[in-house]
Amino acid sequence: MAKTSPIEFIQQVRAETQKVVWPTRRETVMTGVMVAIMTTLLALFFLGVDTFFDTVVKALLSLAA
Repeated sequence: MAKTSPIEFIQQVRAETQKVVWPTRRETVMTGVMVAIMTTLLALFFLGVDTFFDTVVKALLSLAA
């Protein structure tokens, strides 16, 4: 593997950085809102699943006592 000099490396990094398509402010905000919504929905789903299994386990343990 060929070694590159630090100057050449910096030039390559600058060239690659110029190719990046940065998101707009609106896209960033919309993505953040979607992440918050999906996180909330998943939290509610797992709360429901956890509550269901908690009820089942408590019911089974009450039969054994």
